[in-house]
Amino acid sequence: MKLANEFSGGLEAANEDRFAIIVSRYNSNITEKLLVGAIESLESHGVKPENMDVFRVPGAWELSIACQKAAESKKYAAVICLGAVIRGETTHDQYINQQVSLSLGNISLQFGIPVSFGLLTCNNMEQAIHRAGGNVGNKGIECAEAALEMVGLLKQI
Repeated sequence: MKLANEFSGGLEAANEDRFAIIVSRYNSNITEKLLVGAIESLESHGVKPENMDVFRVPGAWELSIACQKAAESKKYAAVICLGAVIRGETTHDQYINQQVSLSLGNISLQFGIPVSFGLLTCNNMEQAIHRAGGNVGNKGIECAEAALEMVGLLKQI
């Protein structure tokens, strides 16, 4: 049942919508697949290539500062952040994952802009491969679709 005052965003972008995609170079065998998925998804939903800017950062830790700068520029309808942190023998991954996730959420709220969380937080490389186009989909595609939907929804609020 659809309520009279129910709103949701669609997957089609408006001509003026620009998207920032910030992608980590670390674990590039994974993050490049996420990037391709995000770009192809945006294009398939009407976003022109000239309305997408890709920013490459060294690792997942740097996603936050690049996202903040993109958000504060007010050029973008949404920011899509892509990276992959794979657990090692220490707890280093936990500190990165926690801080980046909190920072990206805060940036979204501070600037009132959708920030898609495409940071894979995996126990091993096999899990990362599966989430970057393997048997459980491509998180880059999911993030692009979430960004499109949220841009559309926020325009209605």
